[in-house]
Amino acid sequence: MDFAGSIQTLIHLANVARKDGVLALEGEAENLDDNFLKKGLLLVVDGSDPELVKNILQTEINFIEERHEQGQSMFKSMASYAPAFGMAGTLIGLINMLQELDKPESLGPAMAVALITTFYGVLLANLWFMPLARRLEDKTITEISHKEMIIEGVLSIQAGENPRIIEEKLKAFLSQEEQENIEVTKRFNVAREMSDG
Repeated sequence: MDFAGSIQTLIHLANVARKDGVLALEGEAENLDDNFLKKGLLLVVDGSDPELVKNILQTEINFIEERHEQGQSMFKSMASYAPAFGMAGTLIGLINMLQELDKPESLGPAMAVALITTFYGVLLANLWFMPLARRLEDKTITEISHKEMIIEGVLSIQAGENPRIIEEKLKAFLSQEEQENIEVTKRFNVAREMSDG
């Protein structure tokens, strides 16, 4: 999620709404790639109540979160089942080993097969399934935070707040480092405009 880019887009939209009115946002919305932001702006342009705009967008966030949790739960389930299947393989290997007790040369390979299945079960659970579930969880948190930032921006635009105030509000969603990067980029752009002019 490009938080900084979305903040710049929202500031631009706030400036357009302030200069040309909220209805001018309809033309701007058509050029947006972010469907969530586009939906929010079009609700504002239609004159929807701020509480209704917030509820509609929040409902979409809730369903996104629910869908993402289904994918996460699949990997979490696989992580919990993998060691159990590994143990089942170990039991089968031990049964085979006990059947061959009269052949001492076959005990080592049978024991190796019995133990390797447990190893694979633990390996799959801890190096594959759980990290995937955590990664999906992190991505969901980031996406939800991004969408909540967009809701805050859209509602601020609808309320007619000053673009500078909106920017400060939205920067609260960023880490300190990301906030500093935005400031450096702004100073660079100002310097560039002054040298071009």
